[in-house]
Amino acid sequence: MGQPHRGDEAEKPPLGVGMVGYAFMGAAHSQGWRTAGRVFDLPQRPVLAAVCGRDAQAVRAMADRHGWAATETDWRALIERDDVDLVDICTPGDSHAEIAVAALAAGKHVLCEKPLANTVEEAEAMTEAAEAAARRGQVAMVGFNYRRVPATSLARSMVAEGRLGTLRHVRVTYLQDWLVDPEFPLTWRLRKETAGSGALGDLGAHIVDLAQYLAGEPVVGVSALTETFVRVRPLPAGASSGLSAAGAAGDTAPAGAAGDTEGGAPAAGGRGTVTVDDAAVFTGRLASGALASFEASRFATGRKNALRIELNGERGSLAFDLERLNELSYHDHTEPGTYAGFRRILVTEPDHPYLEAWWPPGHALGYEHTFVHQARDLVRAIAAGQPPTPSFADGLQVQRVLAAVEESAAKNSVYTPVQA
Repeated sequence: MGQPHRGDEAEKPPLGVGMVGYAFMGAAHSQGWRTAGRVFDLPQRPVLAAVCGRDAQAVRAMADRHGWAATETDWRALIERDDVDLVDICTPGDSHAEIAVAALAAGKHVLCEKPLANTVEEAEAMTEAAEAAARRGQVAMVGFNYRRVPATSLARSMVAEGRLGTLRHVRVTYLQDWLVDPEFPLTWRLRKETAGSGALGDLGAHIVDLAQYLAGEPVVGVSALTETFVRVRPLPAGASSGLSAAGAAGDTAPAGAAGDTEGGAPAAGGRGTVTVDDAAVFTGRLASGALASFEASRFATGRKNALRIELNGERGSLAFDLERLNELSYHDHTEPGTYAGFRRILVTEPDHPYLEAWWPPGHALGYEHTFVHQARDLVRAIAAGQPPTPSFADGLQVQRVLAAVEESAAKNSVYTPVQA
């Protein structure tokens, strides 16, 4: 199968990318920026101009590994660079607002990893800055990469076409087990001042956004429970990626799954208190009246990165499982009962979302491709002068749902409306 004509890449105007943060999400975003222009015919050529991190030696090694031209150890210096047109924020949530607002004020486009911020107030400030920047021709997008799985994008179009009819139920879970060991160190992801929340923000932000994206409507109220199963952990011996770290005694904890990137750590020695949730379970109501259920846990033994969502409507149902990310399950309830049932759709055809530029039918894509698609969509939005999705306003709405979950859990699961 032939590939689309891309023209002369050297003749395309460059889009200089500067990235802050360089661990797990930094590597994933690097893959996206490095690959997008080589696969898709983009109106601008992404250039990996500079990457920033506090450890000069570590960030230089990352730059060499992933193809970044230069390094910085102060994000303010990165923002000031003339060769940086877009700032990609891959840091813990406590720095998202400060970096994003400064980058937008400096005239840069911005991509910010999810969740948008640690608090609603920070997310509101970021959204206001993004709206002001939009009037100057800048764009800002939040990185909910699971929207960029071809199968979930196809599912969204099927819902929008009315194939499910009026929605009745949405149920979604995101389960991991990387915190089960009580001796896993107290990394930044387990401290509220850096992470904002635990499984709720790390995993729950993804599933709230995915549920709202596929349903095409917001969550308007929730009733929630949260729990912290291990409340005291050993302090790390040094800096960590949040998903892996050396404990105070020198033990090495296993790596886990999704999230953002680097963060500092408390001084080594002793133990500290976990100040975020380990799991969150909540029900919700969508604007149409459809009912939703959500579960996010980093204590689901045997589950490494298990995200599953199902939507039930009057005319049919759709289900997606991240562990089978090239597939959708679809039931058409309008068919005679004799033949009805869930059927597997293999989402690898060239007319499926994003797949016009990849491999022949039946050749599967993976997790890393979602970041390539994210880069593609953002570059096209910048060139067209169009607002990208999900926007900072979308990220703010997710933040408001998370805040309602925390409020409900603190009030013994009292039904709590989501701030409009």
